[in-house]
Amino acid sequence: MTTIRKTLTILIVLCVPAALCFAEEIIAIRGGTILTVTNGTIENGTVLIRDGKITAIGADIAIPAGAEIIDVTGKFVMPGIIDSHSHIALSGDINEATSPTTAQIRMVDVIEPDSYSIYLALAGGVTAAKLMHGSANVIGGLNATVKLKYRGKVEDMLIPGVRQQLKMALGENPKRVYGDRGRLPSTRMGIFALLRQKLLDAQHYKAGWEAYRKKLEEGKEAAQPKRDLELDMLVDLLDHKITIDCHCYVHQEIVALLKIADEFDLPLLCLSHAFGAYKVRDEIAKRGVSVLTHTDWWGYKWEAFDAIPYAPGMLLREGINVTICSDSGDVMRRLFREAAKVVRYCGISDDQALALITINAAKALEIDDRCGSLEVGKDGDVAIFDRHPLDGLTKCVMTLIEGKVMFDINAPKTALDR
Repeated sequence: MTTIRKTLTILIVLCVPAALCFAEEIIAIRGGTILTVTNGTIENGTVLIRDGKITAIGADIAIPAGAEIIDVTGKFVMPGIIDSHSHIALSGDINEATSPTTAQIRMVDVIEPDSYSIYLALAGGVTAAKLMHGSANVIGGLNATVKLKYRGKVEDMLIPGVRQQLKMALGENPKRVYGDRGRLPSTRMGIFALLRQKLLDAQHYKAGWEAYRKKLEEGKEAAQPKRDLELDMLVDLLDHKITIDCHCYVHQEIVALLKIADEFDLPLLCLSHAFGAYKVRDEIAKRGVSVLTHTDWWGYKWEAFDAIPYAPGMLLREGINVTICSDSGDVMRRLFREAAKVVRYCGISDDQALALITINAAKALEIDDRCGSLEVGKDGDVAIFDRHPLDGLTKCVMTLIEGKVMFDINAPKTALDR
């Protein structure tokens, strides 16, 4: 064998495994009723996913040779459900209740990828969630927006390029935690005074660092300010590098919060719970803030006495982005049933109801460019149900994240062991 032939043989042997390593992963979900949420319903359709991204969707899609085919004849295919308010998989550590302001806390530091609660969420068709600090503190910690990649790595769960949201809380929770200790805040007045003071502190801290850097640029000597992790986080907030999700209930405190957001030019993105939001929906609509709420939760504390199941519909009609969230590992795997309740009480369409737990939630988390609907170019996050997702007897039979099967009702043990 000539030297040239030997060289070619070696190159072919080396290249074949490399080609296999980089072969496209193609999944074809074929034969079901596709509920795109944003572009209507497709009967007997196909969703084609290449390397984690949806590349084709429709009734007459050519399936490439070698594709893995998932036959979903008689079933319903929808975007993966997104929970915009969750506390699962956080090592049990969700409240740093030692100070009313703890902006320096990060939920990413305590995520447990192997938490069984993630698997249970997948069994309910949930593919993404915002994992949140609790509501003990006026300013809590930085939340984490993730894909529920069970038993993966934390860094792989985090959705890249997403502005994370800083948890804040108003009302009875911080009042009770710190008022019982005889310290600020023990009233709603104290909560807003503390919040305003911390934002003023962050403004002064930011000005100090800007003055320091300017002197250095001018070649002047300057003493470096002392670093403060909490104020660093609040400066990121002032600079809109992160946003706010605020736990709130009564309409008076919602209005007060909106005014503070205006005063400090804060990126207030989400109001969580917000049972009184329907009373001030015009003020919320002006600012483009999302409301992350519930359906028929009522009366478990006095702040929830004015909750009504008609509120989501009232907010939607005002043009507000509304999402139904769980705040509960148990409710999380039944969010499709929570969405169905809104149809019952508010008379909205099926697509509007599904949007409450998909595209609307994606908008609230600023991930709607990649999740929340079945569209070409978006991630292959899919939930498959044996009946329509709003049917009272339906159940999720399979959940995929970026084209990978994360839950299969027919192979639960295999899924647990992956």
